Amino acid sequence: MQSSWRERSAVFHDKARDYDQWFDGSLLFAIELAALRELQTPLADPRIEVGVGPGRFAGALQVAIGVDPALAPLKLAQARNIKVVQAIGEQLPFAGERAGSVFILFTLCFLAEPVKALGECRRILRPGGHLVLGMVPAGGAWGRALQAKKEKNHPFYRHASFYPARQVQSWLQEAGFAVVESRSSLFQEPEELRGMEHSRPGLDEQAGFCLLVGEK
Repeated sequence: MQSSWRERSAVFHDKARDYDQWFDGSLLFAIELAALRELQTPLADPRIEVGVGPGRFAGALQVAIGVDPALAPLKLAQARNIKVVQAIGEQLPFAGERAGSVFILFTLCFLAEPVKALGECRRILRPGGHLVLGMVPAGGAWGRALQAKKEKNHPFYRHASFYPARQVQSWLQEAGFAVVESRSSLFQEPEELRGMEHSRPGLDEQAGFCLLVGEK
């Protein structure tokens, strides 16, 4: 039986401060943030992040509004001057065509209905607005490592589902987005992460981090 959003978000509420502290001095976070900053597509305001967590990415990317079902991380995001809303990605509490850009970063794998959430993102975007989707492809070393954690009932990943980047690209297109840019990064193996990396254009299923930008 599929878990509810409450079950999926409970660990992020219970372990919010531990999760937030992971970002301090994290090379992984630095690599992922660099890839986001290397996107060439102009991203309009207002910016909304779905699955904002403690707000580390949102704070760095000038995201004004953060959505998350878990309350404790929202309080941390709020302390970073992000306006927060407790909600799920499949039911966004915003009027249509209000957002300039929407971010879903490392959140798609935790959604019960990812395709429905993509449709919600499209609904709230203005015409010409962009959805920035960051993900760990299932087939690469990092995706396989996370799948192994899921199979060992890791508290953060036991409810997660990992997808090929091409599958997510097709979901974006089915939801009414034109995919206008993609980038890949994190080619070091999980156990060999040593130095800074910069992203490359295009989708690579062997990468540890892929970005897709969909335009409404």
